Amino acid sequence: MSNRLVPLLLIILWSALLPPLSLAIESQEAALAEKRRQMVENQIRARGVEDRRVLEAMLKVKRHLFVPPHLIPSAYDDHPLPIGEGQTISQPYIVALMSELLSLKGTEKVLEIGTGSGYQAAVLAELAGQVFTVELIESLGRRSAGLLKAL
Repeated sequence: MSNRLVPLLLIILWSALLPPLSLAIESQEAALAEKRRQMVENQIRARGVEDRRVLEAMLKVKRHLFVPPHLIPSAYDDHPLPIGEGQTISQPYIVALMSELLSLKGTEKVLEIGTGSGYQAAVLAELAGQVFTVELIESLGRRSAGLLKAL
């Protein structure tokens, strides 16, 4: 086989695999979006959180991005999850409740102490004008800073 044929065959093979891979990713994102919707309805709204902006923020912020990869299937469950360094990402209901109790209008500056995974900060960023967050554990701070910046 000629050296010029190998790259061509790789391109053909990659082109054949790309559509199924893309469909699998879209399918997983759709399943996670449905879990997020169920989380908001069954864990948050059902327990009395009523602020429309908080509910919308909880629907928008993808909690599965803030947990370790092996915990993605549990990302929308009704409990805290470990994020490393002996820390946890808070239960979704607690994040929503704390956010609602702040009664944010969208112009405030919020200081969060203990960034952790960055999930609460991401939710607050949907609700406030500016969010400042600090984390004592360097590895968590670096990880969450990178994720929040990317988002």
